[in-house]
Amino acid sequence: MQFLGMLSGNLLNGIILGAVYGLMTMGLSLIFGVLKVVNVGHGAFIMLGAYVAYWMFTLFGLAPILSVPIGLLLGMALGFLFFYLVMKRLLDAPELSTLLATFAIGIFLEEIAKVIWGPDFRGYSWDVGTLHLPIATIPMAKIYALLSSIAIAIALYLWFKKTRAGTALRCLVEDKEGARVCGINVTGFYALSFALGLGFTVLSGVLLTLFIPVGISPYMGGIYTLKAFVIAVLGGLASPWGAFFGGFIFGLVENGSYSLLGLIPNVEPFSLTQFVAFMVLLVILLLKPEGLLGEK
Repeated sequence: MQFLGMLSGNLLNGIILGAVYGLMTMGLSLIFGVLKVVNVGHGAFIMLGAYVAYWMFTLFGLAPILSVPIGLLLGMALGFLFFYLVMKRLLDAPELSTLLATFAIGIFLEEIAKVIWGPDFRGYSWDVGTLHLPIATIPMAKIYALLSSIAIAIALYLWFKKTRAGTALRCLVEDKEGARVCGINVTGFYALSFALGLGFTVLSGVLLTLFIPVGISPYMGGIYTLKAFVIAVLGGLASPWGAFFGGFIFGLVENGSYSLLGLIPNVEPFSLTQFVAFMVLLVILLLKPEGLLGEK
């Protein structure tokens, strides 16, 4: 009975964390869906978002949840900058070129962060109360992260469906040459999609600090790059909406497996959860390569 209570609590926490994981992966899927670019520097932008939350809270006392717009604007600014400096020149190059370019950008950002802020871990404490439930006690900061992630995902969905810019971007995804003939600025919308993708990635880093407020460092992003790729495959690599729902699935698998693995004697469950995640990825690739929520 005690185990079932612990499992239920962990699964609830997995759902809450999964919303942030999903938002974290939407940017990756958006960039791939529009530009067909795999951003292997994804985790470095998550790291920048974590530092945004930390410094805004430490220097100005700004609640981390209020740093989300700052993270979005910073990510979009960097997105436009890196697109016109680097990615624009590589759009028609072999796929390996863009892969190496995004890898180099990620390394560059990590080393710049180390020079500016040092290699040590940093953290902060933002206590806004707790929510007491029969199966778990949830810090309200995590509830705010959950609600913010859902609201942001819905806002992006409505932007795609209800605005002229969103419609133009969907047309571009369907047929680039047709969009060009219709007068759509293809390069401009490529830049916008790259900027939006990085903007959502940075702001997800802001929200992620509500779960790991003491784990902020220049090299923290590597594990989240790996998790984002697993989630993207779960939801269909080119589908931002699939990625968002894939985040919930991943959160449930990660936290649920932690509880189950904890029953095995002499086993460190946290390390093995990574193994379980990638085993899930392998099985999905074998059985449904387009992803659980993707289409052929």
